[in-house]
Formats: sequence, structure tokens, C-alpha cells
Amino acid sequence: MSFNFAHAATQVNESFAANFTLSTAGGEQISLSDYAGKPVVLHFWATWCPYCKKLQPGLEKLRNKYQHTDLQMLAISFKEDNDANPTQSLLDRGVGMKSLVKGDKVAKLYEVQGTPTTVFIARNGHIVWISHTADPNDENLDKALQYLLE
Repeated sequence: MSFNFAHAATQVNESFAANFTLSTAGGEQISLSDYAGKPVVLHFWATWCPYCKKLQPGLEKLRNKYQHTDLQMLAISFKEDNDANPTQSLLDRGVGMKSLVKGDKVAKLYEVQGTPTTVFIARNGHIVWISHTADPNDENLDKALQYLLE
């Protein structure tokens, strides 16, 4: 399948995704290396971001569409207020992807400038696409997932 990297996205020159470890709100430690050999989507977001709130139903729809595959989707919150509860915010929005908190260092590691930023990582660990779209119906999101799952 051919994937067009146009529209609200940046093609990355096959950069290798840096490993990291973050916690869930419950204290479970999750590392990117836990998903070695699997396609991974990192959704960088914040509870206060209206564009993230707009995008998340679209990501959840895609997560459900591909739940029968080995695709992994991780929501990484950063730049949060002290009283924010990112995990609960996602649950309240009907979003079931695993939520990782206090992701400021990881956002910096991935050079994330703003929210939402969605990073698509191939099975070989290379970053193949970075999207800044807030459009939950952006067809390129689905095309990127199809590309990852080839």
C-alpha cells in the first residue's frame, strides 16, 4: 500500500524511536521497548487541550478498528496542571488507550512542540510519520495505521 505523507503531517526520515519509561496513574511502569516488534502510536496530549479532545474520538475509533492486530496506542500526557487527572479524562471521553502520565521528558526527547502530536512507529522501531492534525476524521490517520500494519 502506498501512503501519502501529505496533509497536516511531517514525514520523518526514518528516525529511530528512542526508548523511554513512564508510569500509568496506577504506578505501572511502561517502556517503549515493551512493544518491540509491534507498530506503536504515541499520542502526546494534555487535558486542557481542546484540539486533543477533538482528535481523541477519532483515534479511539481507529484503535477499536484495529484491535484485532498487534497495534499499540499509548496516550502520553504532558504540560499538565498539578490537579489534572489525564487517565480519568480519557475514560470520561470514552478513550480506552493506555494512558501514561508526566510525559514532559519524553515529549522533549521526541521534540514535541505542541498538542496534539501523534507519532507513528513501525515494527522496526523507526518513526515513519508525525501528525499534528486535530481532525478526528483525517483519512491519513487510518492510512498511516494501514501502512504500519502491512
